[in-house]
Amino acid sequence: MYAARSGFLCGARSCVQIRNSWVDPVTEHTNFLINETSPYLLQHAHNPVDWYPWGETALQKARAEGKPILLSIGYSACHWCHVMERESFENEETAKLMNENFINIKVDREERPDLDQIYMNAVQMMTGHGGWPMTMFLTPEGVPFYGGTYFPPEDRYNMAGFPRVLLSVAEAYRSQADQVVHTAGTMLGELRRVGLADESREMLTTEILDGAWRRIERNCDRAHGGFGGAPKFPPAMTLEFLLHHHYRTRSTEALEIVEHTCRKMAAGGIYDQLGGGFHRYSVDAHWLVPHFEKMLYDNALLSRLYLHLYQVARDEPTRRVAEETLDYVVREMTDRAGGFYSTQDADSEGHEGKFFVWSQEEVLAALGEVNGKIFCDYFDVSESGNFEGRNILHVTDVAETVAARHGISLEQFVPRVQESRQRLFEIREQRIKPARDEKVLTAWNGLMLASFAEGSAILERPDYLEVARANADFLLTNMRDGDLLLRTYKDGEAKLNAYLEDYACLADGLISLYEAAGELKWLEAAVKITETMIDQFWDEQDGGFFFTGKDHEQLIVRTKDYLDNATPSGNSVAMQVLLRLSALTGKDDYRRRATAVLRLMANQIQRYPSAFGWGLCGLDFYLSTPKEIAVVAPGRDETARALLRVVWQTYLPNRIIACCFAEHERAAQAIPLLRGRTDAAAGTAFVCEANTCQLPASTPAALIEQLSA
Repeated sequence: MYAARSGFLCGARSCVQIRNSWVDPVTEHTNFLINETSPYLLQHAHNPVDWYPWGETALQKARAEGKPILLSIGYSACHWCHVMERESFENEETAKLMNENFINIKVDREERPDLDQIYMNAVQMMTGHGGWPMTMFLTPEGVPFYGGTYFPPEDRYNMAGFPRVLLSVAEAYRSQADQVVHTAGTMLGELRRVGLADESREMLTTEILDGAWRRIERNCDRAHGGFGGAPKFPPAMTLEFLLHHHYRTRSTEALEIVEHTCRKMAAGGIYDQLGGGFHRYSVDAHWLVPHFEKMLYDNALLSRLYLHLYQVARDEPTRRVAEETLDYVVREMTDRAGGFYSTQDADSEGHEGKFFVWSQEEVLAALGEVNGKIFCDYFDVSESGNFEGRNILHVTDVAETVAARHGISLEQFVPRVQESRQRLFEIREQRIKPARDEKVLTAWNGLMLASFAEGSAILERPDYLEVARANADFLLTNMRDGDLLLRTYKDGEAKLNAYLEDYACLADGLISLYEAAGELKWLEAAVKITETMIDQFWDEQDGGFFFTGKDHEQLIVRTKDYLDNATPSGNSVAMQVLLRLSALTGKDDYRRRATAVLRLMANQIQRYPSAFGWGLCGLDFYLSTPKEIAVVAPGRDETARALLRVVWQTYLPNRIIACCFAEHERAAQAIPLLRGRTDAAAGTAFVCEANTCQLPASTPAALIEQLSA
């Protein structure tokens, strides 16, 4: 079982773990990775393999020496990546074979998703599956001719051992040059066809949305929530679409699927019951046993989903999960300068999940007999355990039932459980924590920025707004090279050209921050980034956005990506950014480009709707008549705050919010919705839809009535 493109599925021999220290300083070997900033690359800096980072130095060396390239791609939370390092890349004899026969290049897929995408497509074509570690053999021109994922150190698992593979590939390259050239040429032709999309000639209608709902609904797991069977990834983007569908059609079934899935995930082991935040995915169908790594993008997408569900349901358990997830990111994943870190590992002290699991004896010793038994009953902690003899905390029964079994009221039960959670959390904090990949990635930070911005308004948490502002300041200060964005930052150094997803996700986060804070500078920054995105990535001939910019290095192919994977596709996010900015700024060109993207996605959406959750949300926005809400005041007075509270407590998936509390003239020039409305003497809201505006609303009651119409 190998890692699927839609997520990091760790199975028999590919993909999730990392050691607690990145580099062993006591070593006799040092290679060309020593000057990199990626923790994943630095871990390999003292392998006996002559690793190079991807770049002209390595590529030129391959061309000059006429050697094939061995390209190894992985990431810091990848268990089987580090197994292969320990078994093969730290082995002197294997390293000698690699150094004698190949130019060896190591890539962090999170820093270079462009390379990962190209060569993952290639390995899937060659083998029928993909995953990490990815092991590819390339011509000196970078074209793949052979590849796989994990290779064992000797023949086993019905697989050839890595030394045998190395010798066979090297011999084939020397003695069967014509066959290598033919294979490489065929692969290059196939790779050039990946991502090609025919523009739909049909009208974009709500039938596409209805058809998507019908196909997605059929795959729902009614018992455990989510879709399909094991393993299960949190389907945040698909559930966002179902919330859109519920709002548009008033489908109670769509809402029930979202609520049921969110409840089951929040009760499962995939959710950290003590510290908040979600692990990557569950190896079973009922969300019990996770792969324990935590990814920033998962927690960005899921916290935003729970925020939106809270707007609909207004229930405290949903609010608690959203809040605990955001609090986890503040506590564990936020740099002092404002950036958000990338991942937290699954392992500590050499064991997967050790930081997170408990024995019954440990729980009873910490909490005492009475509270300990209540806690163990509620979180299913047993002497035998549910994970390698220990216990993953998860909830299997409702609080009222557990309280009744122990002869106490719900009012007594809830604070006892909360105190017990806090006590165990404090004890857990004394354990050795999993390692953290502290690089800051622009796209993932943009996703998290949007969640903090919306969370600050929905939950009325001004501290979240400060986190969002600090993050936006950090990104706009540190992740730029002139008008261009950079991809990654660590240890004071930002580098690498940003990709489409970086521009789109940052612009999306900045728009949300403008809507939450009412500060025009964030919208202006979003517009500037969007203009650069169009200039760098737009395909003037066929429409849509390329994955890489026009100033990016020339790779063997220049691709486009429309499908959502573990994160929303760059085209999906860019399309929504364009639609939101068109509504805010009145620029029709933004909507025209968004329409072109949707037409390029439409045929694929109808074939594979579950791979287009974010795209379907954008299509729903496009086909709706979005509410345009303006809130203006001389300053952010109490009336304005009360009106905004109404707006943010209402689930309105297709809307824009234009706020103006200062710089009224400049704001009116940038946002047509504000023109002629900035001279209000007190907080006033204006609601427009389909080119028609309602009467000004100066009270929360009046605004509630208008938004409910």
